[in-house]
Amino acid sequence: MKSLLLGNAAVARGVYEAGACVASSYPGTPSTEITANIATYDEIYTEWAPNEKVGMEVAWGACLAGKRSFTGMKHVGLNVAADVLFTISYTGVNAGLVCAVADEPGMHSSQNEQDSRYYAKSAKVPMLEPADSSECLEFTKYAYELSEKYDTPVLLRLCTRICHSQSVVELSDRVEPPAKEYVKNPQKYVMMPTFARPRHPIVELRILDLKELSEDTFLNRVEMGETDLGIIASGTAYQYVKEVFGDKVSVLKLGMINPLPEKLILDFATKVKRLVVVEELDPFIEDHCKKLGLKVSGKDMFSIIGELSPNIVAEKFGMPYNDGKNIEDDIPARPPVMCAGCSHRGLFYTLGKIKATVIGDIGCYTLGAAPPLNAMDVCICMGGSVSGLHGFVRGGGKNVVGVIGDSTFAHMGVPGLIDIGYNGSDSTLIILDNSTTGMTGHQENPTTGVNIKGEKVGKMDIETMCRACGIERITVVDPNKLAECEKVIKEEMAAPGPSVIIARRPCALLKTTKSSPPLKVDEEKCTGCKMCMKIGCPAISFKNKKAGINKTLCVGCDVCTQLCKFDALVK
Repeated sequence: MKSLLLGNAAVARGVYEAGACVASSYPGTPSTEITANIATYDEIYTEWAPNEKVGMEVAWGACLAGKRSFTGMKHVGLNVAADVLFTISYTGVNAGLVCAVADEPGMHSSQNEQDSRYYAKSAKVPMLEPADSSECLEFTKYAYELSEKYDTPVLLRLCTRICHSQSVVELSDRVEPPAKEYVKNPQKYVMMPTFARPRHPIVELRILDLKELSEDTFLNRVEMGETDLGIIASGTAYQYVKEVFGDKVSVLKLGMINPLPEKLILDFATKVKRLVVVEELDPFIEDHCKKLGLKVSGKDMFSIIGELSPNIVAEKFGMPYNDGKNIEDDIPARPPVMCAGCSHRGLFYTLGKIKATVIGDIGCYTLGAAPPLNAMDVCICMGGSVSGLHGFVRGGGKNVVGVIGDSTFAHMGVPGLIDIGYNGSDSTLIILDNSTTGMTGHQENPTTGVNIKGEKVGKMDIETMCRACGIERITVVDPNKLAECEKVIKEEMAAPGPSVIIARRPCALLKTTKSSPPLKVDEEKCTGCKMCMKIGCPAISFKNKKAGINKTLCVGCDVCTQLCKFDALVK
């Protein structure tokens, strides 16, 4: 049976058809929908883990017990899970283990453009890269076979365009292989130096075997056309090449991205007059070709920064495409903005008002750095706000707070708070508890008390966790009550020792959040002072020297009424 699926949904289908039984991931755009789709298959135990490291460890534990398993993450999530990856490359697996990692050229919702192909090379594990939804399903299923045959975890590399584009796939029935017996083997699974040293040569021999496979596998294929130009590409770059050239030029499509073939590439190079590598981000394939002694173009034509597109590919080859017109030119700029009624808006307005230095974190609330709030000074990575706050204070910084969301606190914030409590700095951390993982699409997390299936489960109590970390001063506030927030923040910043403020209000977009009737503007009272515009609510506009409220967007949160001195904003 054929079906039209997103790349992420196709990966999930591949996990299902391959007979995997356990999936554990942390949500991260653009990979989130993989695990969300896996959760729809009752045959697979699926969970949201607190972070990517835990997710990979759960998957490894499941494969060790004898069941095929899966974990998924975005590229920066692989940084968190890297400690696990590099060591299970040594231990190998029992049943198959596949890890999908989604890179994000263009940084649509990420803090960097790292290239995950280097993780595969450094950890010495195979990496496959599908170019459409059909390959997402096919490569995922094959990855389990590779994992078990070569005793290795397998990385499946995706990118935003493959994750979120649709193409036709051929569905098959689920085939669940018999569980493999767990056999006690400390020399294989206990990675202390005595046992780890003999495992390293095994890893090196495995990568040599995989190199032999890369020379003759369906994952890599040659599509011969005219021989004046030969292009080597993979993933979404392959699709752009085909859109521009069709079957006119010769193409070596690489689906196994680590280890890369040598003989196959050298043979392809002899058949074409000019050789070009088209790839996004770093010159990973290009550098490999140059080490083989080939004269090849790549990053001398294409940028090392950002996404490619058919237009860019056509332009760099001097080819006409789309009548020379960029579709993007007709799309108005639409910068991201906090939603109307966002529970973070009032808090960041307050922090900006008191001119606090704000050490930020990853989440919807990172938009607190944008105009007109301009209330975040620093943001580097998940949990970085907590440890960074402590370091800033110990470095002599004053008038500073850290901010972190509830899901991010569970992900990587707790160890930093332990450090603050243990070492006793005068740090004030604000935990923005909006009862969801908002940035990636409202997934549950350990602080919500609900699992991925919607079942009520154990709940991490944030107040209790903070006390367990050694914090005695803990205050809960409603971030929409501006005067109360300002009072509490000033008090805690002035108090000696560590403290935590929990700004608690559910996300306005949650189905369980009840909104109030929208506000309206009394134009007779409105003086056009624009004070209400300072919070940057998308429901508020300004025209003809008067404020206006979009009743479709407004949720009646009343934050703006606290700024208007003329009572012009009314129910």
